[in-house]
Amino acid sequence: MWQLKKAYYRTFQTVFKYAMFIFDWSEPQLLEGPGAIRQLPEFIKSKGLKKVLVVTDKGLMGIHLLDPLFEELDKAGVEYAVYDGTQPNPSIQNIEDARQLYLDNGCEGIIAFGGGSPMDCAKAAAARVTNPKTPVKKMRGTLKVWHKLPPLFAVPTTAGTGSEVTVAAVVSDPETHEKNAINDPKLRPKYAVLDPELTVGLPPHITSTTGMDALTHAVEAYIGRSNVKSTEAYAEKATKMIFDNIEKAYNDGKDIEAREAMLKASFYAGMAFTRAYVGYVHAIAHNLGGYYGIPHGLANAVILPYVLEYFGESAHARLAKLAVVAGVKTDGTDKEKAEAFIEAIKTLNRNMNIPDKFDCIKDEDIPTIVKRALKEGNPLYPVPKIMNEADCEAVIRRLMK
Repeated sequence: MWQLKKAYYRTFQTVFKYAMFIFDWSEPQLLEGPGAIRQLPEFIKSKGLKKVLVVTDKGLMGIHLLDPLFEELDKAGVEYAVYDGTQPNPSIQNIEDARQLYLDNGCEGIIAFGGGSPMDCAKAAAARVTNPKTPVKKMRGTLKVWHKLPPLFAVPTTAGTGSEVTVAAVVSDPETHEKNAINDPKLRPKYAVLDPELTVGLPPHITSTTGMDALTHAVEAYIGRSNVKSTEAYAEKATKMIFDNIEKAYNDGKDIEAREAMLKASFYAGMAFTRAYVGYVHAIAHNLGGYYGIPHGLANAVILPYVLEYFGESAHARLAKLAVVAGVKTDGTDKEKAEAFIEAIKTLNRNMNIPDKFDCIKDEDIPTIVKRALKEGNPLYPVPKIMNEADCEAVIRRLMK
């Protein structure tokens, strides 16, 4: 029975890989460089939009990071409403509240301003605006968003999620502790702003964990079976830029060149995984986040080396290439280079004070976490080696203190 299941998973993944060729994977139109946020309002105006909804969170509002945007919107004569209720793991209620504010104010487009949570909230709210008969839970899965979104302008303030280019949005259900992953090309923003000045104020622990989130995107995309030449190139660029810059940005938050490189690396990693997909690191991370509120980037950072070790020989050849790209190890066997690459990830984590285990995972929760993680991962994620329940449980137990 297990062999039949694995055969079905691989067939599904192969069909899905080639089905992806029918979609448009061109890069979003970018405004980039220090101060680029100030160019956005006139750009929005040039698209014929008169009123937009800004989706963000109270933390960013509290430190006045949006003030330059608001100032330029006023100058450009573009009206705006603000939804700042986004939670760290945006809930279904957040989505519905943002959608209602959009409708009540007669908005014509959405600016997603923030990290992964405001991005996810904005994407899902935009999907609900144009798909009013499809509740969030019914959008869960792949290709469930039937109508295209209003114009969506993505402004990342962390260098990690890559949400400004991805087909994904993740919404939490507080009642069931589940995360609803919505995957549809219609969720990809057509426009994005990469302004490193918006990331200068990030605390070191946010810089580190969001940066490792981007690395996870690049690595999982690269070792999976749905790569094409473009996603391989994006993942390699992202991996090198992250290894070269993440500790610089962590140690000196005002290093604008390192900040700019990390934003572009996150963008490249997003371009890689939104077509080539991620893997079990994300499947487990989503469910640990849903159960215990662990921030997504932190979860990915901790889980990544354990899952790569689980893959073993099935991922050695690909990880060996990344070891060379990142300058970690350029000689030796594939196994040696792959193991050196995994060790380099652990070193990055240690150097940036990221823990190697969690103390919140409870024995009684593990069966449900395993079931939900594999429901997300199989058959969708084209991983090097397919996990069963025993495999997944073993990985999760290695994460426990």
